[in-house]
Amino acid sequence: MRTVAIVGTGLIGSSFGLALRRAGFDGTILGVSSERAIADALAAGAIDRGAPLAEAIRAADLVFLSQTIGRILDTIRHLDPLLKPGALVTDAGSTKTEIVDLARQFIRRGQFLGGHPMAGKERRGASEADATLFQDRTWVLTPDEPSELKTAAAAEFRHWLLRIGANVVILDCEEHDRLVALTSHVAQLASTALAATVADCLSGERSLQVAGPGLADMTRLALSPYDVWRDILATNYEHIDRVLSLYIQKLEHLRENLRTRQLAEEFARAADLASRLPRPK
Repeated sequence: MRTVAIVGTGLIGSSFGLALRRAGFDGTILGVSSERAIADALAAGAIDRGAPLAEAIRAADLVFLSQTIGRILDTIRHLDPLLKPGALVTDAGSTKTEIVDLARQFIRRGQFLGGHPMAGKERRGASEADATLFQDRTWVLTPDEPSELKTAAAAEFRHWLLRIGANVVILDCEEHDRLVALTSHVAQLASTALAATVADCLSGERSLQVAGPGLADMTRLALSPYDVWRDILATNYEHIDRVLSLYIQKLEHLRENLRTRQLAEEFARAADLASRLPRPK
């Protein structure tokens, strides 16, 4: 792997470029994005230079799609005629089924291997990029068949994922989407709903003076922009809808038992789960 094309040089794409450099990658890293995003990625040291999509794809041994899901889907439709034979295309999309299904239809000259780095920040852009963003964080890969992980291109990509400190997890697309609805997507909606509820009920800025750290912790995800989440919610609607229903039922159960000891069991079960979650170091 001598040339990497990062399509979408925002937080994730630029962090990937920085992580590769930190891990010892000495090849060429090309960026494909808007003029401003390319300038920010260059300033951060995440890419060597910007390039048009066609030029970058023709040169790349690895193509990393780190756009919004809608743009990833659109880019996949145009990649195949540009790909170097044997090149690996992967992505950072937060949902996998639609992306992998489309790639199966459109990519023939190279190999597609779906991916999802389970890392990020509430703020976007190359100025927020961090070479250690993926350190000790899960990076999901979603091959259609186990044999897809044994190609030379896939093996080298996994090697670099390990070099940048990611914990590689292999999942079926459907299982991935089911799990992230539970562990990520509904967490975002819960945070957004809480922040919006408090905003509706507060009478002014002075009321925020009595906001405790718990509110700040619970609403951290509410800083995430809707234009990033729009495609995630649309492409994982069924799983999210199912988990939201369960979450609403649980909230109703809590409300019905505010004055009973049944909440003690819920507190205990919740604390046990929270104690076992991986935490950033």
